[in-house]
Amino acid sequence: MTAADLVQSIRSALRDEADPELAPAQQAYMKSALPFLGVRVPGVRAVARGLAREVTDTAVLRGTALVLWREAAFREERYAASALMALRPVRARLDMLDVHEEMIRSGAWWDHVDEVSHRLTETLDAHPAEMTPVLRTWSRDDDFWVRRASIISQLGRRGATDRELLATVIEPNLADTEFFIRKAIGWALRELGKTDPAWVRAFVESHELSPLSRREALKLL
Repeated sequence: MTAADLVQSIRSALRDEADPELAPAQQAYMKSALPFLGVRVPGVRAVARGLAREVTDTAVLRGTALVLWREAAFREERYAASALMALRPVRARLDMLDVHEEMIRSGAWWDHVDEVSHRLTETLDAHPAEMTPVLRTWSRDDDFWVRRASIISQLGRRGATDRELLATVIEPNLADTEFFIRKAIGWALRELGKTDPAWVRAFVESHELSPLSRREALKLL
């Protein structure tokens, strides 16, 4: 199967699943310039994974994801692109990092960025030596969505969380007034607090956090 074939198959399947009555509410909720077809995210993922389940060629998966992303007429096409990048043949690969970065920068909204951040976590797990300096650099990027991605890139790592890296990506952003940065800081700390509450308490006490970040960080403690 070529990338062009897979793109067409996914687009057709998404249109078959469309619910026009659901679409306006989805678009309003996401404040999206792109219209929706009216397919819920689990349904989009099922379509993408089902049609690509036998595709092992990384070039086909990468190419399909980029076409769906760049040429999307509906937001679900971008959700499908993200779902393809979670498939085993392309998951946790350093040579897919440019795709993840493009999705973060051009997606520029929490639904896209937070989904791509899972891919960063997987890549960090597989390639810590290479990914650690990347995430440190991203934490000082001019684009706050890139910085958000660096901050939440360790969600779910629990005891494997690199605490030094977490502190390093949070600290340059402590004075940022952007809601999505403050929320990300609190979220990242709250998640680590589930397995290492002492570290989180010590970090909060030794740094000047925004009220939002502090409240989120200590919510479960």
